[in-house]
Amino acid sequence: MTASATSVKTAAGKPPSGRAPARTALLTALRTELRRGIAPWTGLAVMLTLLVPLWSKSAQWQGSWGETQNQLHTATALLGGPLVAAATCWQGGREHRRRTAELLLSVPRSRLAQVMTAATPILLWAAAGYLLALGVVFAATAPYTGAGGPSLSVVVADLGSLLSIGFVGFVAGRLVRWRLIAPVLAAVLYVLLGAPNYVESDARFLSPAEQYAFEGSVPVWWFAPVQLAWTGGIAATVLLAYAARRRLLAVVPLALAVTAGAVIAPAGENLFRADPTATRRVCSAPAPGRPQICVKAPDALVLPSASEALAGMFSRLEGVPGAPVRYVDPESDPKAGEAALAHVMRGWGITRNRLTDPQAYASNTALTLVDRDCPDGLRTSDRKVSERVHLTDDAVRTWLAGDDSPWDPDARPLVTRLTTMPDADRRAWLGHFLATLKSCEPAEVPAL
Repeated sequence: MTASATSVKTAAGKPPSGRAPARTALLTALRTELRRGIAPWTGLAVMLTLLVPLWSKSAQWQGSWGETQNQLHTATALLGGPLVAAATCWQGGREHRRRTAELLLSVPRSRLAQVMTAATPILLWAAAGYLLALGVVFAATAPYTGAGGPSLSVVVADLGSLLSIGFVGFVAGRLVRWRLIAPVLAAVLYVLLGAPNYVESDARFLSPAEQYAFEGSVPVWWFAPVQLAWTGGIAATVLLAYAARRRLLAVVPLALAVTAGAVIAPAGENLFRADPTATRRVCSAPAPGRPQICVKAPDALVLPSASEALAGMFSRLEGVPGAPVRYVDPESDPKAGEAALAHVMRGWGITRNRLTDPQAYASNTALTLVDRDCPDGLRTSDRKVSERVHLTDDAVRTWLAGDDSPWDPDARPLVTRLTTMPDADRRAWLGHFLATLKSCEPAEVPAL
């Protein structure tokens, strides 16, 4: 083999001159940025920015995957997004503040490589902060959930929008040399992200901060890809328009973003479908003489507390002809022999699967039982007759719930009369009373 052939073979077996040192220098710079500067502090700030407000509202989301993701999604977009944008914007303006922007022209790396090297560490730390907050929140709600689970599509879409906003913020910091641009950008983004929630147009679904109805619904399978195409396409357009050697390449992600936006806005609420677990009902174990309580599967762990709160009411209705044999959640349509439970929400009546006011829950359930289905009111113009029916209903509600006093003081003698009735007479009277609940004729309501 000749010397020239040997030299050609040796050269062919080596990487092109300068490429390996450039790659090594890039990785070294990336590792340095990951360990120093504001990148690690950004991750910590994102985590605390999400956890502090979420923890203050823990009673509202613990025990519900839908409400948990709703609160996390809103906090990520409205609080985390502006924070990350401000951090990357500050990082983007670093060379301007240090008066070293001209030195970047002598660096062998391309402008796009320089941008990625400076912005990626902050975004990696921001992603880590988001994922840590997500892990804490999910771990806090998991012990209190009865069914269902978190949506990975929502997590991916939220993380994608967070990173996309960060790249846009970095470019803004490179272009604008004003020192206050970072906090101003954060404030402007907060307004721009939150304002669409107050409009009725379907265009509001283009906002990453749109408050979706996660409770009782799940995103369609293409939710995450189309959201990533929308927010990521905008970020890639801004990035390539600023840093690419061939800026016409920005047309490609721009077209992708426009296409995704044209899908999201018309779809609107159809981005979600009904959650099968939300329509499934879970009932308490049947017991002789005791009606069943049926709630949505995600609220199955609330059954013991609800059964305990309604135990007194059920015992008072035992043996009454026509008494309900089943109580269902208020979103269900009660059928014959069924009655609706009181409406309560997590944070307002339920905290970690326990009723915060069992007496109020029993009272409101009794109210739904005695509530008359008369849209046009009782068929009478006699005020005294109408008042008698009103006081009778209030007395029955008070006695069933075991309240100390009725809402109307004039009904107190009727409660006493109902309490002192012989058991057999009271059961017969209550059976007659329950039979008239579907009637709007006051003359059919038995008097006390």
